[in-house]
Amino acid sequence: MPDWSYQTIFRPLLFRLPGRLSRAITLHAIGGLSKMPGGSFVVRTFGHMEPTPLLKRELAAISLDAPIGLSGGVDPEGIAHRAFAQFGIGFIEHGPVTVQGIRCEEPIIKDTVREWLQYPGYYENDGAQRFARRIADPGHQLPQFVRIAPMPFASREQSAIELVSMMEQLSAAGADGFYIDVLYGARSWEDASAILRNFASMLQSLHYVHAPLFLYAPPNYPNEQLLALIETAQNGFWSGVVVGESVCVEAGASFGCIVSKAAKADSLSKIKLLRLACGPDWVIKAGGGVHEPQDALDLLQAGANAIMLHSGLVFAGPGLPKRINEAIIFEQVKDQRVEETASFWRHWGWMCLLGIGMMLGGLLSWIIAATTVLLPYDLSFIGMSLEELHQINHNLLHFMSHDRITLSGTMITIGILYFQLARHGLRHSLHWARTALLTSGIVGFASFFLFVGYGYFDPLHALAAAILFPMFLLAMRSNPDRVFRLPVNVRNGRLWRRAMWGQLCFVALGFALAIGGLTISAVGISEVFVRTDLVYLDTTSIGLNESNARLIPLIAHDRAGFGGALLCAAIAILITALWGIQQGSRWLWWTLLLAGAPGFYAGLSVHLSIGYIDFWHLSPALFALLLYILGLILLYPYLIRFPKADAVMRQAQKEND
Repeated sequence: MPDWSYQTIFRPLLFRLPGRLSRAITLHAIGGLSKMPGGSFVVRTFGHMEPTPLLKRELAAISLDAPIGLSGGVDPEGIAHRAFAQFGIGFIEHGPVTVQGIRCEEPIIKDTVREWLQYPGYYENDGAQRFARRIADPGHQLPQFVRIAPMPFASREQSAIELVSMMEQLSAAGADGFYIDVLYGARSWEDASAILRNFASMLQSLHYVHAPLFLYAPPNYPNEQLLALIETAQNGFWSGVVVGESVCVEAGASFGCIVSKAAKADSLSKIKLLRLACGPDWVIKAGGGVHEPQDALDLLQAGANAIMLHSGLVFAGPGLPKRINEAIIFEQVKDQRVEETASFWRHWGWMCLLGIGMMLGGLLSWIIAATTVLLPYDLSFIGMSLEELHQINHNLLHFMSHDRITLSGTMITIGILYFQLARHGLRHSLHWARTALLTSGIVGFASFFLFVGYGYFDPLHALAAAILFPMFLLAMRSNPDRVFRLPVNVRNGRLWRRAMWGQLCFVALGFALAIGGLTISAVGISEVFVRTDLVYLDTTSIGLNESNARLIPLIAHDRAGFGGALLCAAIAILITALWGIQQGSRWLWWTLLLAGAPGFYAGLSVHLSIGYIDFWHLSPALFALLLYILGLILLYPYLIRFPKADAVMRQAQKEND
């Protein structure tokens, strides 16, 4: 459920449902997918958050792959933790956890305008025993922190006993650290202070070597009282403080909580206070009000070491961790010297030449298909002349021209995509661009062997493949990934939301073209014709075969080749749409515009010119054209405009290009 589908389709539908139901549907959907065979690959493919050393952190002697964590309230039952672990987060929180489970059936209330969630029961959870089983078998390798709390209204002594008991039980299960949560609910400062003193004393008397401990505090907790509580334990007892994301509210006889964007202001104030009072070595985690990447950057700039996500995932979407990570990376590299790009002949230049070769080959093929249609070796294979073919069926040459012109337009599309992805992506060692070229190229060259379906070997096709394939291998040589250096989007503004619709259009276009390519290839090496083809030709497969047994293999070769080329282009478009949409990437918008034009023009114009205008036959192409045009319109403001950032970076990028 990436942002381009969440913001456009799923969020509007889910927000119409009761809060508990929409949460259950979402978590079971992504959690169930991650547990299916190949499901984790699908999650990684759609999210594509590759780990990078630039995000690694060492906090309280615990290594994190990223400074972004998942708050316990997002998925209290751990249904989708396996999937969330692939969204670009570095750790997972469980809790609050109490000794005994606490149930609550009251509805979860959400306010989409002010972006807040109200939970009716702050302490609602399954109990320590179930959490221990969950932690012991998490389905992922991320560090797990547990927020433990005494039972509501437990005595001071009993509260400390419960905290120690849960620590022992959950440590044995594999918990990496604990958040001590005694400041929520109805407890006074005196109660909280006494509980913490008893808790610290019990741990000391037991000589218990415990995991890192963090004091968990509401973002609106009084500053003087919080600092006093920190000092109740001996030096070295606390590893840091977690500034929680929720504010307690009375909900009947119990206590609920509100998690909202508005908590950011209190979180910033608390972080600055703690950093000033506790020094640079203390670990501070914060989770209040992070609904867009800029919120996370602000909290980190204020002094937080790590961020926890809760309501932001609900309102912004599952892509928020990735967007935050990209913003963090950019902040780290924006002032660094721009690395020199590799020389033209190192790798990317070969892909540019391959793209140029595809464009020239497509143009030459188009000219032939629009004039003689068949080459001498084609006529030699079937043992007939153009006049004899025309006598067999007056539409036959038109039909074969239509196949070859659509193939030619697709070849030009591929050439433009490859050239641009090489010049602007592979040249700067962008991982997604290299993956798009590698995957698309493998499929494209492998499609050459589709001729085995009917046995027609095209010598010109073979010669082109023999010339271009070494270029492909040279382009795919060692090419270490580099980070994307253009400014990234950090706001959930109108342009971003509109761009999600544009991205959805191009993702749908990529899938549609891939399905079309697979279908055409399968038909080409099996049945060869669809019903509308035979209606246009006013004949049957049997009739054509009886007139010349080699005629259908020749047509099948053209059809299968077009299907393979279409699949090749579709993969490049799909990966670009999934992973390459970044605000300010002007070159990408122009690439999509220029690459799509020859393919659509070839496919639609040739049908009109030969009179093959069956609506059902053309409807897939018209649908694809609609997605293409809408996608370009919706993405234009987002890709053409740079986000606000240092002008030096823009100039550096221009110089690099």
